[in-house]
Amino acid sequence: MSFIKNKKKEAMTVFVLAITLVGVSVIGMAISVLLKKEGKFPELHISKNEEMKKRGVSCVSSQDREARCQNGK
Repeated sequence: MSFIKNKKKEAMTVFVLAITLVGVSVIGMAISVLLKKEGKFPELHISKNEEMKKRGVSCVSSQDREARCQNGK
């Protein structure tokens, strides 16, 4: 019976550590957003990302639309 109690205690410890780690990460991201000059997360959508545009990478929806227009559908 004590073996089961030890396993439950270990599982709870891992769970609490994981939740704490996630919480610290979220707080860290929030602080970085608050302290930035612009105060917002970087744009991750491909169509609005300048680096992706420079490399010729486009959104899959845009590629699909272009392919449909070329096929006449």
